[in-house]
Amino acid sequence: MFEKIVLRIRKKVIGLVEIRGVLLSSRRYVEELERFRKLPSVKAVMLRIDSPGGAVAPSQEIYEAVLRVREKKPVRASLGSVAASGGYYIASAAEKIYANPGTLTGSIGVAMHMRNVQELFAKLGIDNSIIKSGKYKDVGSPFRKMTAQESKYLQGVSDEIYEQFLDAVASGRRLKREDAAKLADGKIYTGKKARELGLVDALGGLQTAIRETGKDMGIPEEPVVVSFKRRRHVFRENLMRSFVRHFLLAEAGPANSLQGVLLLAPGMEL
Repeated sequence: MFEKIVLRIRKKVIGLVEIRGVLLSSRRYVEELERFRKLPSVKAVMLRIDSPGGAVAPSQEIYEAVLRVREKKPVRASLGSVAASGGYYIASAAEKIYANPGTLTGSIGVAMHMRNVQELFAKLGIDNSIIKSGKYKDVGSPFRKMTAQESKYLQGVSDEIYEQFLDAVASGRRLKREDAAKLADGKIYTGKKARELGLVDALGGLQTAIRETGKDMGIPEEPVVVSFKRRRHVFRENLMRSFVRHFLLAEAGPANSLQGVLLLAPGMEL
């Protein structure tokens, strides 16, 4: 139905995809990007990113979806309060990035958060036993200390994902890899500083980004902006946030398919 309405619009329009919160799933964002890619009335797509990051795979899937849209039409990004780590990963796929001077962005890196509750369980008289098929199956378990060999193994996994992140940023921002690496140490930057470093193209809010994009697309008046209406599943969203806060950061490793490997801005909680 939405596509039929947009097809009836004679004016050129800009499609808006709002990427908000912790990135645990890419499905709805990828679907919206793909639908905008196919609509001829949509002459450009604007990403509005307000996200501290999230799981690795969703960030990469949205990044790839942005690149697919760019094969047919321009994609630009407007960064809100926070567009860090996985949020910036996605933004780097856009041809132009706008940020407010006070936007927090960057945090290019990977972090694995793990807890060790072995001593607490011992005080409570709780014993933990595990039967496993391989020596690395319970790597990162909160019920015992990690061995040096396991730590080295997980560091290798983290380094591999970091290299993928670095490649994406260097490619998207048209930077030499060594120059991108100097900025990819996990630091967060203000929008103003990111502009100076080349991680952001221009300073300005969403409306500035939309007006300038419309002008570049040959739209003389205020651009028409369209977006997909989303159903809110409040109970499910709150349940997911609670799960992430209490459990996802507790364990990381192959046992949970690297869902515990998060691209998050330092010091920020889910």
